[in-house]
Amino acid sequence: MKVHIPSPLLSYTKNEKEVEANGGTLTEVLADLERRHPGIRFRMIDEQEKMRPHIRFFVNGEQTFDLSMTLRASDEIFIVQALSGG
Repeated sequence: MKVHIPSPLLSYTKNEKEVEANGGTLTEVLADLERRHPGIRFRMIDEQEKMRPHIRFFVNGEQTFDLSMTLRASDEIFIVQALSGG
């Protein structure tokens, strides 16, 4: 399925803004992304297997917090990283 990568994570995908990944759940897709682009998963998921606070996942335009969400091969995932600063 198609996964859209935010600018802060492009260094992991060799500047590819859109990559392919496989999996039946969001967890499996993230594992496949990690296999294809080592180090990217840790920027999105913490040591307790929770989404990092600055990361959001959208599947077909709908925000989800459920990493076990069932996905279809035709789904499109957008990873959004919030910017912060002061």
